[in-house]
Amino acid sequence: MPEFEALLKEKIRSIPDYPKKGVIFRDITPLLKDYYSFSMCIDELASEFEGEKIDYVVGIEARGFIIGGALAEKLGVGFIPIRKKGKLPYKKVSIDYELEYGKETIEVHEDAVEKGSRVLIVDDLLATGGTAKAAADLMQKVGARVVGLGFLVELGDMKGKKKLDGARIVSLAKY
Repeated sequence: MPEFEALLKEKIRSIPDYPKKGVIFRDITPLLKDYYSFSMCIDELASEFEGEKIDYVVGIEARGFIIGGALAEKLGVGFIPIRKKGKLPYKKVSIDYELEYGKETIEVHEDAVEKGSRVLIVDDLLATGGTAKAAADLMQKVGARVVGLGFLVELGDMKGKKKLDGARIVSLAKY
């Protein structure tokens, strides 16, 4: 796995002082445009959750859609999008959560999953854990069981895992 992580880090662009001074932005777009690297990420996430019965992959807007769609196809299961407030056209269930700079709301269609469905939540990055925790809480609110969370990148110094205490978390590249 160290060689795999090193390969990913070669493909992840670090942009200093974005979006504000002192922050290093981890840009996954170079990784996504490289078929081999992106495919390896999807294969690795799929193998990490092999043996888990998963009914749906849930992707968090927006980059979680890219990862989630590919992973759902690989696992042979359906894909569920979690959207920002106001983006879904049908009856929805919402949850509000705190961010370091204010409040946010995410939503899912009320009929997105059947009660008792087993879901795997994915996104590009785990930082403070606020959005991932809200997504897990939202899925529980609609009756799903979260079997794990998968990320391409984890920013360890942001301590996001603490908010997800007890959940199975897989991060492919850790900073």
